[in-house]
Amino acid sequence: MEIIKKLEGNALTVSLVGRLDTTTAPLLEAELKTALNDVKDLAFDLAKLEYISSAGLRVLLSAQKVMNKQGSMVVKNANEEIKSVFEITGFCDILTIE
Repeated sequence: MEIIKKLEGNALTVSLVGRLDTTTAPLLEAELKTALNDVKDLAFDLAKLEYISSAGLRVLLSAQKVMNKQGSMVVKNANEEIKSVFEITGFCDILTIE
């Protein structure tokens, strides 16, 4: 998986390419630990994400908990398969999905 971060002021966009699963979720989690300092607006761009597992969902949930305290978070450009995972797991009720 490739993680592309773009910081503009206090807004961070994280674009994910490939698969977010048990192998790659720890990489994203490690990146976010330091990247979220002073961020008020976090956006995950999933346009090029092919797959998300429960480990990936856990990382998104952790990021949402952090952003609930310091700003806002949005998930955008998810394909139909990933949107379906969000719906089945109830994450569509937890996350802001555009």
